[in-house]
Amino acid sequence: MVVCMASPQSAADFMDCVRSQLKKLARKRRIVFPEGDDPRVVEAAARLRTEGLVEPVLVSPSIIETCPKLRQYASIYHERRRAKGVTQSEAAAIAKRPLYFSCLMVAAGDADGFVGGAANTTGETVRAAFHCIGAKAGVKTVSSTFIVCVHDRSYGHRGLMAFADCAIVISPTPSELADIAIATAETTRVLIGTEPAVALLSFSTKGSGRSPQSERIAEALRIVRERAPALHVDGEMQADAALVPAVGQSKARGSTVAGRANTLVFPDLGAGNIGVKLVERLGDAVTLGPFLQGLAKPCNDLSRGCSVEDIHSVALVTALQAG
Repeated sequence: MVVCMASPQSAADFMDCVRSQLKKLARKRRIVFPEGDDPRVVEAAARLRTEGLVEPVLVSPSIIETCPKLRQYASIYHERRRAKGVTQSEAAAIAKRPLYFSCLMVAAGDADGFVGGAANTTGETVRAAFHCIGAKAGVKTVSSTFIVCVHDRSYGHRGLMAFADCAIVISPTPSELADIAIATAETTRVLIGTEPAVALLSFSTKGSGRSPQSERIAEALRIVRERAPALHVDGEMQADAALVPAVGQSKARGSTVAGRANTLVFPDLGAGNIGVKLVERLGDAVTLGPFLQGLAKPCNDLSRGCSVEDIHSVALVTALQAG
């Protein structure tokens, strides 16, 4: 994960909003860090304690070995993975690994969220989260979203938008696209603090360019509307129709999303990853993330090159995701 906190001002506004919402919570959320011996994590945790918005829990091998709940965590892992052939002894060994121990703390309710990856790969981090915590009920697809902050505040919600999926799902099926759209809508609602308007993006708008891809997106729209009938969602839609009111009025008259989208769902990982990087580099936008979504409880991945500021910011967002 890369979290850039430079200008535009909307990025700072976003983090101020996160802090403001955390202050309203009845209790501080406990966020566990599997790389508790990393100096960057230690410094970020100290800053979090000083601010008083998050209760950090630092995991280290010594803490794991002396934890009275280690056997319980191993049992949770065995229950989740025995259908895959994991034995009790294997579960006991795996539960001692810092990534898995930390995720099992979240699964057991002893922590509200997880932030890892400072010294582990994305694959290792996401795998531990998926194996220990799993997806939300009714959701089979774990995906990711970037919060994108642009200079022109007429776009999205005062310059803030959610882009998905730009990091995990390579070639989503219609059902997976529906999962991504519904999960990203919830991310928009929780992190950006506004009602989502979700555009399923394509090279065509409302059938203007028939192809297997546009039909795949139309099917995803049907599934989303069936599963989340109250959600403002539309597609397939070109990016200009999604973002520019005049174009949206011309290409998708009567749509509740066209021209006012704040949540952009890309047709595949290639389009999403390219799109978010072009906006960041050519549009001088700030991108925050990617944040994982679709998991039963919040877990987020860091870049191994992350800074103290990155870790601190991701922890605050994770605490807000925990609600």
